[in-house]
Amino acid sequence: MVQYNEGFTPPRPMVDADSLPFWQVMQETKQLHFQRCAECKELMHPPRPVCHKCHSFNMEWVPSIGKGKIYSYVVYHRPVHPAFKVPYEVVLVELDEGVRIVSNMIDCEPDEIYIGMPVEVVIDQVFEDLALPKFKRQNT
Repeated sequence: MVQYNEGFTPPRPMVDADSLPFWQVMQETKQLHFQRCAECKELMHPPRPVCHKCHSFNMEWVPSIGKGKIYSYVVYHRPVHPAFKVPYEVVLVELDEGVRIVSNMIDCEPDEIYIGMPVEVVIDQVFEDLALPKFKRQNT
């Protein structure tokens, strides 16, 4: 479970022209959305200016169901930034739509995580102007 040390500001994700709409729509709707090619309907993450499948520039944003499974994970025992309390995990989640996203868990210790674990997205308002997608155990 990712936790932050007091007195340190967590690092912010890089926001650029391609990813800005991803962060804006999450902040506005408090829901995870993914970029989709309007031509071939391929879902993509991270966001990009052109479809990796059909090379169209015609993109749109669609909401995610927000449910998936842990595809892989790593546990950090040394902090890569002073804001993070150790140990903490970084998970690679494969969502039911087939898109994979890197994030953290909010409700379990690193030794409770396993590959194939059902999870669901939680929008965590880490910064006043920027929410982050994190995951919790799926209520089954």
